[in-house]
This record gives sequence, C-alpha cells and structure tokens, in this order.
Amino acid sequence: MCVLSKPEGADESRRELTKSEREVLRRIDPGSRALVIASVMLVLVLCSLLPWAGSAAGWQVLMGQADPALKVGLLPRLFAINSTIVGIGLGALALITRRWIVAFLAGLAGVVVTFEGMIAIWSRQTSGVESPSIGLLLAVACMAILAIQWMRIVWSRS
Repeated sequence: MCVLSKPEGADESRRELTKSEREVLRRIDPGSRALVIASVMLVLVLCSLLPWAGSAAGWQVLMGQADPALKVGLLPRLFAINSTIVGIGLGALALITRRWIVAFLAGLAGVVVTFEGMIAIWSRQTSGVESPSIGLLLAVACMAILAIQWMRIVWSRS
C-alpha cells in the first residue's frame, strides 16, 4: 500500500504563498492613469491661485481670508478644505502606497467632494454678490476627474 505523505515544509510554503497572494490583492497598479492623476492634482493645486469668488483666490477661500463683502460663505470654504484633503492629500497617499483601500477611499471621497463643489457653485450663483469664478469651476472639474480615475482603478481590481 502506498501512502502519500506531505513533504516537509509544504504547509509553511502554502501559508507563505497565501500571504503573498493576499498582499498582491491589496495593491493596485494605476499604470498610465497615475500620470493623469498626478497632472490633475497639479492643476488642482494651481486652482488655488486662481479667483474662486470675485477677486478672492482659492487659497484665500481656504484660509478664510476672503473679503467679507464677497460673502463667500461656508460651502465654498468647505469645498476648498475637502478638495485639498481628498484631492491632494488622500490622492498622494494612494499613489504612494498603492493600496486598494486608500484608492477606494480617494474615489469615494472624491465623488462626495465633487458634489460639495457643485453645491458650492450653486451657492455662489444664488448669493447675489459674485458668481463663481474660473478657479472654483476648474477645481470642481478636477475633483470630478480624480474621482472618476480613482473609481476606474478600483473597479479594474474587482
């Protein structure tokens, strides 16, 4: 009678292989989308130098230093804060770590921040003082592109 026995170290090799497999599944490879994402993140940074509301630049809205006569309000400032955190901070973290969960959070949060930006544009249009300027419009477009790119990367891993 022939009895098959496991070679020594087979269980250890199997555990090591399973661990490696899980590590591969946790990682993403953005490929050429990484260049698109990095470029859009740069444009998002440059949007802070452009006017968002009247003559107030994006960085002034972000820091709360806009002219009170412009009545910038909470929504554009909230969008400025969140687009900086999500679009630049979380996006950079996802590109550096290449973790699936960070990319998923960047995509999901990017969708939410894009809607915040659209509401910020609406609030500027209905304020009666100054309509939204090119910087705010471009920043919302950048956040939409970032959200789409991150979600495409995340969906490609599923």
